[in-house]
Amino acid sequence: MSVLNRAKVADGWSWLKKLSLIKLINMVKVRASYLLSGLVNHPIHWGMPLSLAVEPTTSCNLRCPECPSGLRQFSRPTGMMDLKPYQAWITELGPYLTFLNFYFQGEPFLNRRLIEMIQWANQQKIYTATSTNAHYLDEDTARKVVESGLDRLIISVDGTDQQTYEQYRIGGKLEKVIAGTEKVLKWKKALNSQKPFVIFQFLVVGPNEHQIEEVKALGESLGVDEVVLKSAQIYDYEQGSDLIPKKERYSRYVRRNGKYELKHKMANHCWRLWHSPVITWDGSLIPCCFDKDATYSFGQWSEALPLAEIWKGQKARQFKKGVLKNRQQIDICRNCTEGARVWF
Repeated sequence: MSVLNRAKVADGWSWLKKLSLIKLINMVKVRASYLLSGLVNHPIHWGMPLSLAVEPTTSCNLRCPECPSGLRQFSRPTGMMDLKPYQAWITELGPYLTFLNFYFQGEPFLNRRLIEMIQWANQQKIYTATSTNAHYLDEDTARKVVESGLDRLIISVDGTDQQTYEQYRIGGKLEKVIAGTEKVLKWKKALNSQKPFVIFQFLVVGPNEHQIEEVKALGESLGVDEVVLKSAQIYDYEQGSDLIPKKERYSRYVRRNGKYELKHKMANHCWRLWHSPVITWDGSLIPCCFDKDATYSFGQWSEALPLAEIWKGQKARQFKKGVLKNRQQIDICRNCTEGARVWF
């Protein structure tokens, strides 16, 4: 078995051993309600979220051109998630969650309580992940990341030289990304830990698509567990953009009749909407990661209004009804590839 396959098996085992009978039953209920909703063309929702993304912060040190955090263009307040409400959310949803992602907008490691949040989730037996630009992975933080029990660490590396890297990661330093990666890998070895599963994520855009093979070689030389290619979401894509890759296989978009459009047709359904919401730093429960400004918030958490009530409340039902009726009319859905997936 190759090193990559062994790492993947270990990562899969980390997820499997955190399952429980309650989680398995919940998985069946959520999937069944999603499929039934499609058959009757009406939102039915049994069970609780299977997966959850929480937003440690909206702040970021970089100025990436297709990111609201980088552009400083939020219409909602910027802030840091507090530990106490976060613990209340995980206490409520934790028994059902199979995956917890500490990322939505911003750079997670700017929140000084992030490690405590990861530790808390680990104690609740939830598989955890986060995504970072790696600029804050100093020696102490790298050690704490490994000790925290984090299961998966996604490191954004969008170029193999500084000139290419900074064309998208504006304000970033590739040498910091590499140094942070090396520190985490060093502490994994020093602490004899199989976690976290370290992923190099390469956002394929026009300026870096020629470096795909190079980033694979870089990841192998450093010893990361996997290199993953990700297609880029472009906000104003119809008239084209220098960020859209020339190789169609790496792009979400295709040029037809003089304009760019999504490669896949949009169907009136969305599995993500049934199983994987997002909680913003200030406790707003939103449909998915495409709702950057929390425009379609289902409600604001409070001690008097638990997440379970918000998750199945009137606003959530109305939004799901709109998706089943005509998803094309919902602006945050019009640049999403989720609808290209089939029901089964």
